[in-house]
Amino acid sequence: MLTACALALGGCASVEPGASAGGVEKLRAVVQERYPFDSASFTQGLEVAADGTLLVGTGQEGQSRIYRRTLENADAELASVDLDPEFFGEGITQVGDSVWQLTWQDGVALRRDANTLEETDRATYDGEGWGLCARQDELIFSDGSAELRRLDPETFAERERFTVTANGAPVAGLNELECVGDAVYANVFTTTDIVRIDATTGEVTALIDASALPNNAEDDPNNVLNGIAHLSDTEEFLFTGKRWPDMYRVTFEPAE
Repeated sequence: MLTACALALGGCASVEPGASAGGVEKLRAVVQERYPFDSASFTQGLEVAADGTLLVGTGQEGQSRIYRRTLENADAELASVDLDPEFFGEGITQVGDSVWQLTWQDGVALRRDANTLEETDRATYDGEGWGLCARQDELIFSDGSAELRRLDPETFAERERFTVTANGAPVAGLNELECVGDAVYANVFTTTDIVRIDATTGEVTALIDASALPNNAEDDPNNVLNGIAHLSDTEEFLFTGKRWPDMYRVTFEPAE
């Protein structure tokens, strides 16, 4: 069953598979293919770059980095840049020729050259940085609450905040983000739930159950699902997690 309590879908009751709660579509992630990933990567951000390679941002102070690799081969790293040791890396997203990378509690966003991944600039923000994605002429930023922020993609200046709701109730714990058209996909921290959010209104339009994905990471409460990347020109996504040795190409199908 999907955990409605975490998403405020009808209070703290459970939602049976296939059921509808206030018109929120119920979907499930179905594995189509497995790829090798990296059990050493404390994955905080995942994105398919414009050239089809995979960008991965990782966390933990003294261990955070951003790297590029091929999709099929976890050992084929094409570039890797370490963060300053005091930074705890978080979400990433590509905007044109740049990649923005958040830090958790440092209030610093790092701008990087999309090809070399070398740092080219910095910006600051209030509060914690969790997830980041790009759509049209804005960035969407999460801080672990039920609020998402709209930012200028060039300056990183905050434009406004909006609350994500399901049936009028706030949905907290919004973490890693992926923008696809008029939707924002967010994983709910420490769960295997993904919410699809209307980027204009903040309303949750779908709840995606990813609990069927095998979590083969070592037994650690931190090693949770945390990585969403859309495969361009398809309806497929890549999912992985913190220190997961596997990454999965998935489709979304109606919950039965």
